Amino acid sequence: MNIRPPRLITMLMAALFLSMSCQNAMAAKASSAKAKAIHNQRGPLLSPELNAAVLAYEQKDYVTALQILSPLANHGSAIAQLYLGFLYNNGLGVPRDDVVAVSWYRKAAVAGNSYAQNNLGSAYEHGEGVPKNYVAAVDWYRKAANQGEAQAQANLGLSYQNGRGVPKDYPAANYWLGKAADQGVPQAQDALGEAYRIGVGTPQDYSAALSMFTKAAEHGYHYAMGHLGVLYALGQGVPQDYVQAHKWFNLASASGNAPAAENRDIISRSMTPDQIAEAQKLAREWKPK
Repeated sequence: MNIRPPRLITMLMAALFLSMSCQNAMAAKASSAKAKAIHNQRGPLLSPELNAAVLAYEQKDYVTALQILSPLANHGSAIAQLYLGFLYNNGLGVPRDDVVAVSWYRKAAVAGNSYAQNNLGSAYEHGEGVPKNYVAAVDWYRKAANQGEAQAQANLGLSYQNGRGVPKDYPAANYWLGKAADQGVPQAQDALGEAYRIGVGTPQDYSAALSMFTKAAEHGYHYAMGHLGVLYALGQGVPQDYVQAHKWFNLASASGNAPAAENRDIISRSMTPDQIAEAQKLAREWKPK
């Protein structure tokens, strides 16, 4: 089962939900912002040189960061190796080179760095710098997930959900997605919410779905916004409310979610001009948390 943003179809006074493919089954790398969070442990845990390199990275002075990180990485610093992986993976201060990026991620991953393990898993899943290998991807995701790395837990959950590198196993998928959702990963919150909404690997629970979608949508995750629109349009877990549905479809469509834009246009046909104006006002006033 691929979790997909839905498409709402109205026929006369009836509404029928069809599930449509859009949920991203591809794994996410740990972002540079996430990497920054690794090192909010600055101070005695990091050497002065590594602190300086991390600061240069955060200030987008990638050339300086590279100059400081390179000798540290060559002397075995897993954090420096991770950051060099980021630099080469994203072409920051150096030409992009996924093969070199993977070589640094691998060194850090073997040393036990969970962020590097997740990124190495993502490289295997996407075939970036290494041949595509879903089994190897899952192996590295699992190593990182067992250390509590949230994005790796989400990626492992999606691997189980989509049968990539492991047999499909929805309870296992929901277990790992739940761990990632508890740590605030919007992708995991949305995927788990849809599992609750449909009742896959867990009893159907619209209230739990609403909670998960809301958490993800509050962080601007447009798939979750589209899913919230469906709950309000169909009255699943909430009283049917086309104004709220229109608001969430509108917000999702502003982020490029084409099915949400179609859903918004469909329910608009059953709304008054005043209701549409109210929904548009709510969408304009909405801000992520």
